[in-house]
Order: sequence, then C-alpha cells, then structure tokens
Amino acid sequence: MILCITEKPSVGRDIARILGANIQRPGYYEGNGYCVTWTFGHLCELKEPADYTPHWKSWGLSCLPMIPDKFGIKLKDDRGIEQQFNTIRNLIQNCDEVINCGDAGQEGELIQRWVMQKAGCVKPVKRLWVSSLTDEAVREGFEHLRDQKDLEPLYTAGLCRAIGDWLLGMNATRLYTLKYGTDSQILSIGRVQTPTLALVVNRQMEIENFVPKDSWELKTKYRNTLFTSSLKAFETEEDGARLLNQLRPLPIEITGVAKKNGKEAPPRLFDLTSLQVECNKKFGMGADQTLRAIQSLYEKKLTTYPRVDTTYLTDDIYPKCPGILGSLRPYSALVRGIGEGRLRKSKKVFDNSKVTDHHAIIPTGQPLPESLGLDEKRVFHTIALRFISVFYPDCVFEQTTVSARVGHVAFKANGRVIIDPGWKNVFSRSKDGGTQSSEDQNGDSAVLPVFAKGETGSHEPLLAKKTTQPPKYYTEGTLLKAMETAGSTVDDEDLRESLKANGIGRPSTRAGIIETLYKRGYIRQERKSLRATSAGIELIGIIREDLLKSAKLTGIWEGRLRQIERGTYSAAEFIGQLKTMIGDITSAVMHDATNRRIRAESDGLRQTAPSSVSAGKQKKNAKQ
Repeated sequence: MILCITEKPSVGRDIARILGANIQRPGYYEGNGYCVTWTFGHLCELKEPADYTPHWKSWGLSCLPMIPDKFGIKLKDDRGIEQQFNTIRNLIQNCDEVINCGDAGQEGELIQRWVMQKAGCVKPVKRLWVSSLTDEAVREGFEHLRDQKDLEPLYTAGLCRAIGDWLLGMNATRLYTLKYGTDSQILSIGRVQTPTLALVVNRQMEIENFVPKDSWELKTKYRNTLFTSSLKAFETEEDGARLLNQLRPLPIEITGVAKKNGKEAPPRLFDLTSLQVECNKKFGMGADQTLRAIQSLYEKKLTTYPRVDTTYLTDDIYPKCPGILGSLRPYSALVRGIGEGRLRKSKKVFDNSKVTDHHAIIPTGQPLPESLGLDEKRVFHTIALRFISVFYPDCVFEQTTVSARVGHVAFKANGRVIIDPGWKNVFSRSKDGGTQSSEDQNGDSAVLPVFAKGETGSHEPLLAKKTTQPPKYYTEGTLLKAMETAGSTVDDEDLRESLKANGIGRPSTRAGIIETLYKRGYIRQERKSLRATSAGIELIGIIREDLLKSAKLTGIWEGRLRQIERGTYSAAEFIGQLKTMIGDITSAVMHDATNRRIRAESDGLRQTAPSSVSAGKQKKNAKQ
C-alpha cells in the first residue's frame, strides 16, 4: 500500500479522487492500492524552553541565553491534531511507501518531514512536486515523483530558519522584557519582525524630523511649451529674479530638435510580493488579504502555486500558453488582440535559469466559476491581465527633446508621442471597476508642437518655486517592497530581481509579519499609511544592537538561508553564527548600565508578569 500525505483535507480529497482511493475512512481515504491522509498545516513544532529543562520555565536573566544542545520537535497540544497524527502514524506503520504531497515549498517540506519524523517513519519516501492543483498537473506529478533526498537542502533551510527564529525570538524577547520592560510588559523581538518594525519607525522619524527647503528653478514658456533651464536651482528667489530680468528682453532660439524612437516592454509577471503590492495599490487590499485570496484561487485550481519569488516562466510552459489564453473567455477580446501566429516569447518572461522550485503566478486554464468572492475576482483579474499583456508587442513611442537658448542660458523641453500602445491596450481596454491600472500610470510627457531649429521668438521667463518633500509613509504595498529589497528603494524591475536574494522574510511570511506587528500594537493604519505606535517607536529606540533591527544585516542572513536551500552554504556554520550572535547580544544588553525603560503601552505589550510567564505564553510573542 502506498500512503500519500497532503497538507490539507481538501487537497487530500482531490488527490484521492484522482488516484481512485474512493473509500472514506476516519482521517483518510483508501482504494486502488493507495491511502490518502492529511495534516492540518503544522502538526508539529519545535519544543518550548521548558521542554528542554525545567530551569527555563521561569523567566530570569541568569537563564540566558537558552541554547539547547540539540533541538527537538513535539506534537502541538490539540486533541484534534493528536487524533489525526495517530491516524498518520498507524498508516505509516502499515504502508510500503510514503509520498509526501505537502505544499511544494520550504514550509510545506518542513511540515511534512516533521510529522514523518515524529511518527518514526523509516519507509521509502517520494515527493510530489507540482505548481498547480489541476487534475492534469497532479497526474503528471505522480508520473514524475522526486526522491526525497533531492529536497534535503530545502528541508535543511526550513529547519535552519525555524531554529534561527526560535533562538533569536525566545532569547531576545525574554532578554529585552526583563532588562527594559516595566510593569508586566512583554517586549516582542523577532528575526524579521523587528527589522520590519524598524523600517516603519525610521521612515516615520525621517518624516517627523524633515525640514523643508525651498529653491527656485528658472523656466520659460514659449509657444505654450514649458522649457526648463540647465542651471542649478537658486537658493534664494532674489538670485533667480536678477537673472530672469536679464533674460526677459532677449529672444529664445531653438538650437536643436532631436527625435528618438523607444520601446517599453510589458511589465513582468507576478511573484507573490509584486502581486500583493499591485492589489494594495489598485484595490487597497492588505497583504494578508491578497495572500488569502490567491491561496484560495490556487486551491480552486484557477491559478498556479502562489508563494513564489520569481517573475519568470520555464520554457516548458510556453507550449501550454495558447491553451491557457484560449481558456480566458471573459478576456477573449483582449486575447484576440494578440493576433494570430506564433506567440511572442521574451527572455524577460521565459528563462529557465531564473526559476528554481516554481514559476511565476499565472492562470491554469481552468474555467472560471461564477461563485468567486470579490477579492478572488480582483486578484484573478489582475493576474489574467498581466499574463495576457506579456504576449503583446512592446509599446513604441517617439521621444522628442527640444533644445533652446536665451542669451547664455540653455533650456530644454521633452515630449513623448505614443506611436503604438502595444501591451498598454490590455489595460486601457479592460474594465476593472473604474480603477486605472498602475501599468498605465507612467507619467508620459506631454505632446510637443512642431519646432524648427533656428526659429526665434518672444517668451515668458518665470521662477518655479520648489519645496523639498519628506519621504512618504509606508503603505503595506511599499513596506512589502522594502522587505523584499532589505530596505532599498527600488523601482527598476531588473535591480529589484537582483536584490531579492537578500530580502528579509520570505514571500509566504511577509504578510504574516505585518499582521504580527498590528497584533503586537507596534503599528497601526491610517487610511493606507502605516504609522508606528509610541510602543513601537520606543522599542526600536531602546534596541542598540544593529543585528536585531537592521534590514540589511537581516537580509544577509536571509541570503545565507537561500544558499543553504541551494546546497551552497553550511547549515552548521549558519546555526553556529546565530548562537554566537545571541551570546554577543545577551552580553551587550546584560552590561547596559543606563537603566533605560520602555514606558509606552499597547494591547500587544501588556501581558502576564515576566516572572511567571510560561514558555508557551512567550512562544506566542516570539515568532520571527
């Protein structure tokens, strides 16, 4: 008998149907030589401090740092979980082979392996690895099962991530609570949570401490076109006015007209973060809200695996694209706009070298049901338009630069004319509830009148006052981008791709980190803007150790986890460095004689007194 273990009952039911295991038993399906059972996500977790030694049950600085000789796992304390685990264990004991059908990603690998380890599995294990849950994809996956050994680096990376979060979260939360907390406060510290909070706090401090500065730019208007001088902006209006008065009686002369054709490629396909950013921008959807919607679409077999960090497809997807496009019946007019013949195949879309576990998020080609919720409809619509657009031609435009001179001062005006909208037609023709697509908000320059070199005329010089503006508060969308690029402000898609390796958190966890900061009372939302609470500001202010709050330094650790996943970095070295870091931080905080204290309160901070907090209570406050 072959045992299949899925991550959810709904997935188990579908796989059982495909395999012909049609007899339903308590906790599993059976038939055709297969048994199909499931977990409920995480059945197991790392042991809590008190599970290693009773000495770690109570909170005390003398117990820190807590570093187990060997980490262990335990079953979650839940009656339903215990019952399902016993079912899985009994099935493992009686099967000939196990097929791990968990979510095809790092977390899914960790969930399933922990369950099999806890159950004492010594049977041969194969791995089902699919990017969508359509019947066709699942059948194809069963025809090409992978050996579990092939995914050992993926599991090792997930294990290192969990251990790292435990080491830093458990120790730093107790350390800072005991050293700096007041009146029963718990100060929650996490490997990803804290640098993310620091991003919000630092941006808010930049805004609050910003001092605007005025300057005056020399411009002139000629034939209803505004020309900008090449001179540096003036620090005082008086300096600019003196030159302006000198130029006013002089004619303007057109010294050159340069035209150049340019192309703008379609936007890249979506990874999870860019999808969350787009839905936040277009619909005001929160990161977690978008994640729930795309996860539901995936489980309904309408879109491919969502928790991805690549915007590329593999070459083997290309032959399937005409069928997927043809299935998008609500978008048939847009699909017809692609034209007949061979589909466009761009290296910015299809590149095997840019895909590891899963490709970018695209539709699967399954018919759309009428019962989708509003969030699901919005997310699918966004994905479908982006997928269609990558097969359209580039947008072709003509860029015109007109050079002019007044006296000794050079001026310039720019304009752009769209010759062929290409992919922009997808977004201009689509109907999305009146929301303009961000792809069509590129601020194209105005169309210029026809100028001839050598022409002269009168003009109207003016001084345009400019006032420096503070940076904008983060939204959930822009915070996700900052997490992805370790705090760098990046709009260029190619540069963004290169910075992903050292982003903080994973695509699948970033939404949860933001939700955690809300629940802790460290951030709040004002309209779309994220604001740090007084408690969040004080917490970041009291942390002096850059390793705890620097997005760039945390990004380096994330990069090493990705190297472990690829098998190019030592897990033992990673854990060793983490232990050293925890020791150094503990020593530094212990020797702080400033008597600093956190005073601000929030619902997320005021908990049970630290001296009596159990490890279980702490664990809820120490995730990432």
